[in-house]
Amino acid sequence: MEQGAARKGGFRRTCARLIAGWAQCGAGVLCAVVLINVASVIGSIFGAPFAGDFELTQVGIAVAVFAFLPYAQLTGANVSADIFTARAGPRVVAALTGIGSLVALGFALLLLTRMSTGLADQKAYGYTTTILQFPHWIAFVPILISLALLALAALLSFIKQVEAARNG
Repeated sequence: MEQGAARKGGFRRTCARLIAGWAQCGAGVLCAVVLINVASVIGSIFGAPFAGDFELTQVGIAVAVFAFLPYAQLTGANVSADIFTARAGPRVVAALTGIGSLVALGFALLLLTRMSTGLADQKAYGYTTTILQFPHWIAFVPILISLALLALAALLSFIKQVEAARNG
């Protein structure tokens, strides 16, 4: 029994590290977007703006936002209306948070399937950005990874809330 609990805890820790690392990659992408925009502004002052900065900003921000979603789910950092549960007991709060985790899991899986189809369409039709001719489908890859991690984070947070509801 203790080995099973240790393995379960080890698996959760490994998943948490993976999700935190992915969020840090998203932060790196966000920093790169900022640097590109700073370079473009400085370049435009001297008559040489960074071509395609707008396209890279769009892609970079989308990738970064999706990279943060699993971490927000896992750590409970999503926006919540605590006013409705202020007087509720810990079991009720855990049950409601668990239901929220199930909803997040459902949305993550729905988005994962739809975005997978979107990636296939973008690749099949060969859509690219206007200036840099950057293929759209490439941006879908890290977004799909983020959605898979979001589903994992939602599942882990649901399990955590079920355990909390049982233990009170």
